[in-house]
Amino acid sequence: MNLLDENFPEDQRPLLQEWHIAFRQVGREFSRLGVKDPDIIPLLHRHHGTTFFTLDQGFFDRALVHPAYCLVWLNTRADDAAWFVRCFLRHPEFRSQAKRMGVVVRVHHEGIQFWRRGATTFRRVTWLEPR
Repeated sequence: MNLLDENFPEDQRPLLQEWHIAFRQVGREFSRLGVKDPDIIPLLHRHHGTTFFTLDQGFFDRALVHPAYCLVWLNTRADDAAWFVRCFLRHPEFRSQAKRMGVVVRVHHEGIQFWRRGATTFRRVTWLEPR
């Protein structure tokens, strides 16, 4: 499941729908409106296989790596959020749900930085297509 944080820009949802990217959003189709950030992680523990997209830098924390989910911090302009969700989900390193689990990620214009469960080093990959 692709899960958007409550703060995901409203005008970006139709783009994801147009691109046939299935998602739910906190406060709409998932959980309740006003869920606090500390309460998101326990929700993800109960819903294995979730990739959580947020504009909140606080989720980019190595201590949050867990095999049940993937956390993606979209370190981009809000107007570009859907575009980068799409690019991330298409990247060969993260193309499948299995490849995304156990990862905490920063997505930005220059590429993708991430911690993977069990790895001792911080990794970086570039975009395959120009941004």
